[in-house]
Amino acid sequence: MYFSLLLATVVLLGANIPVEGTYNNVPILESKRHISSTPKPEPIDVTELPLPPVTANDEEGGCTSDINSRGTGCIGISPNLQNGNFLPDGNHVTATLNFTGAPAAPDERSIYVGQQLIVVKVDGSTFPNGDAWKCLTCGVPAQNMVGSTILDAYPQAFHDGKRVLVGTNIVDCGLALLASADCTPDKIHIYPIRWNVQSNGTGPGGNIRELRVHPDNVHLGFNAFTLSGASMGEFSYFGRLVFNPSPTAGTPLTARYDLVNVTMLFNPNQTVIGADGDQLIFNPNALRVGEFRGFTGRGNEITYLGQPVESCNFDVFAADLTTGKVRRITSDPGYTDPIDVSPDDKWQVILTTLQSGRMLFLSAMRGVPPITDLITSASTGSVRNNGQRRFFQPWLLDHDGDRGSYIGQLINSAGDGSPGSINDPNWNAGADPRWSPDGTSIVYFQNLVKAPACGGQNPLPCPNSTAPGGRTSRLMLARLTSRQPLPAQPVTPVSDEVPWGIPYVPGSSPPSALPLLEGNYTLKGNVSGTAHASFTLDSTKSSISSVAVIYSNYSDDGINRLNGFENVTATPVNLTLIHLDWFSDLTSTGKSNSTKVSSPDGFHLEIDQLYNFFNANGTLETMVDGVIFKQPPNGA
Repeated sequence: MYFSLLLATVVLLGANIPVEGTYNNVPILESKRHISSTPKPEPIDVTELPLPPVTANDEEGGCTSDINSRGTGCIGISPNLQNGNFLPDGNHVTATLNFTGAPAAPDERSIYVGQQLIVVKVDGSTFPNGDAWKCLTCGVPAQNMVGSTILDAYPQAFHDGKRVLVGTNIVDCGLALLASADCTPDKIHIYPIRWNVQSNGTGPGGNIRELRVHPDNVHLGFNAFTLSGASMGEFSYFGRLVFNPSPTAGTPLTARYDLVNVTMLFNPNQTVIGADGDQLIFNPNALRVGEFRGFTGRGNEITYLGQPVESCNFDVFAADLTTGKVRRITSDPGYTDPIDVSPDDKWQVILTTLQSGRMLFLSAMRGVPPITDLITSASTGSVRNNGQRRFFQPWLLDHDGDRGSYIGQLINSAGDGSPGSINDPNWNAGADPRWSPDGTSIVYFQNLVKAPACGGQNPLPCPNSTAPGGRTSRLMLARLTSRQPLPAQPVTPVSDEVPWGIPYVPGSSPPSALPLLEGNYTLKGNVSGTAHASFTLDSTKSSISSVAVIYSNYSDDGINRLNGFENVTATPVNLTLIHLDWFSDLTSTGKSNSTKVSSPDGFHLEIDQLYNFFNANGTLETMVDGVIFKQPPNGA
């Protein structure tokens, strides 16, 4: 399989790689990055957590007593699983999944249907009925969930153990702890979350996504898409959650949580690539939030997927909520996105494609400034997946991030890679991994690749599931067995104000996310050389349509020098699909010698941001010290 390219060496776990940093012959870090002491690999025990029994029959009544004798429901082979975080006791984790095959009402088992929120035991014990899991929202009365939406994404328990944010709702069991016998469906209320986007406060709220609860349990971060002409954009926001028992304006007119004092996490005065006159400015330390991903353990920083600071390299960053100081957490040549930070801020678990090698035909050449990325990022970032085949695995990384010989520790490295093993490459992680409150465990989930990302015309075969019932999702627990539990330390609520952001005014139009550069500019290397860049706007003058760059002995580190050219034109097909025509002939010489070259007729890529199916004509190849990294086959 294509993604086995680097798998054989994934067990490095921070082995002795040269100080400048390489991973399978690919430079990992810029040589001038500060090299601090690094942790040694630690023992990690990974096990699978129990889930409801599986029925292959999704039809009404398909969940029979033979499959579940307790009458507490079944899930399908593909249950739409999403792990959440731990309850404050550390003995339960939240998750959402889809129940199916329930008999019709008035059978008491009819409540086990649709997307629901559950809690799962992690200590090997069971609930009083003998199940290791409990459905919290199955059977909630209709009058207790007016205005609520699907319970499908990122469940996050509050510190009181009585509430869980899930999707764009808060599930609340009143005075009862969620995992207790006192928490019954009739006591649960599901309250919608509303973000007002109208100047007069009327109508439905704005569409929000990727919600993350701040550790103070008072504030919330989220993302929202924007539409501008033929382009789709995204901004991130921070606001206070306020319970509104009797709203008088805006829909739904039911008890709900309102987002107030909202700030756009955007600093218009900072950009990675900008201009001063005819000089191009490259600021790798700029605060530029691409997509908000969460908060650090104590809540002093946000984490986010940033605008690339190296061409085609997608990393996670942190920025102080007050000062805006930026910290680059990862710089490996994979795609890193989901991240969760330990309660004491000393560790993080990340999901990255590094071990797969999937991104290396784009990113293996290091130190290229992200000039063409102004129009390619939406497409190149989508290479990380192939539809239902994800290429992410969980890695443990300390606070200072990857550096020198340290690239972190692959959490699920133990095993022989056989079908169903914890490091079976056909099982890939989904967002978000989560730390336990005491910092000794991490929960994550995985999905098994399935058609059309395999089989049929796809050159990759579809594997058979070895999970119970043949299901294609599993919930995993990683125990860091040598660690001592952290003491509980409540987080003091932070200010509503984010000084470097823009206070959000309902009804206002979003700013331009990227500078609309037009014409010719020169970027001077920090050490030597130049990059001459030419930008062309589209016919509406609302976005950049083409970028051409010529490098002449360009160097920011004094170790490698870049020569050659890249020329890219972006043509929108629809809101989520862009056609790229890409011509490249780059050479980097010095400590590491590399080339990045397109075929003579160019590299032509179309990949939908929503589906991520790789489809290209022509080739783009990167060679590093004699090792060639090729693009994946179409559909693979």
